[in-house]
Amino acid sequence: MSEQAASISVESVTVRYSNGHTAIRDVSFTLQGGTTCALVGVNGSGKSTLFKSLMGQIKPKSGSIRLCGLPVPQALKRNLVAYVPQSEEVDWQFPVSVYDVVMQGRYGYLNFLRLPKAEDKRKVQEAMERVGIAHLAQRQIGELSGGQKKRVFLARALAQQSKIILLDEPFTGVDVKTEDAIVDLLGQLRAQGHLILVSTHNLGMVPDFCDQVVMINRTVLAAGRTEHTFNQHNLELAFGGVLRHFRLSGSDLHDDEDRRVLTVLTDDERPAVFYGQAKNDPPAVPCCSDAQGSCAEQENGSEGSGSC
Repeated sequence: MSEQAASISVESVTVRYSNGHTAIRDVSFTLQGGTTCALVGVNGSGKSTLFKSLMGQIKPKSGSIRLCGLPVPQALKRNLVAYVPQSEEVDWQFPVSVYDVVMQGRYGYLNFLRLPKAEDKRKVQEAMERVGIAHLAQRQIGELSGGQKKRVFLARALAQQSKIILLDEPFTGVDVKTEDAIVDLLGQLRAQGHLILVSTHNLGMVPDFCDQVVMINRTVLAAGRTEHTFNQHNLELAFGGVLRHFRLSGSDLHDDEDRRVLTVLTDDERPAVFYGQAKNDPPAVPCCSDAQGSCAEQENGSEGSGSC
């Protein structure tokens, strides 16, 4: 691996497409290694555009991006950035084995004949074993479940040995076991000094495993430590009226004069739960594994109290 420390520096980046549409404007934030950061925003907020800019697929109209202190093309050439795509971006009908997909993570280390050496094969095997898919090595990727497919692309990222890992909606369409395995793996990588940027709609998991948050809606609305940034005020600012939102308070929640309010905000996955008096209060953590079921029960029990 390269000697450069893991970091992402985005400064005043604006992306404008050829049709005149401005996808993101004046986006700025900085992240260092040993961090897991959630990129949070509604669909169409510019998350995918930002990822494409970080991967060198789109050139910003203005501003600059540096990865590990290098311009994007140099960082990519040095295998400093790995990308785990959304399921929708992959052609699952293409005939390729799990082993071959994971080996793609070693392409930057191969010679012009693309012939893997013993070291490449060892890294691929280790990556598959680490995410629990070694027994699927010769299976066609299109035959796998959603959770297994996600593990394959995580293994590819591990085999690449990159300091920066970008994950686009890693929890969409996966089972709870895979969800927990992803969170555990990301925790290990963060402890090893990697920088992980995760685009996600799974709001309830953000306070569980992300220590930084960037809220985006065409531009950065808020960025910083999760406990200071991931709150009701910023979520409502980022999502507007898109989030499902209800509250429990007063006699529906307490049998005394306690003024704290239970607020549940959710997009389409695990909800974010807040318990306090102000919209700047941090989220209620840790969230239990059956949070969705619990919230459904609370919502049913809140009839008559009104939703916010």
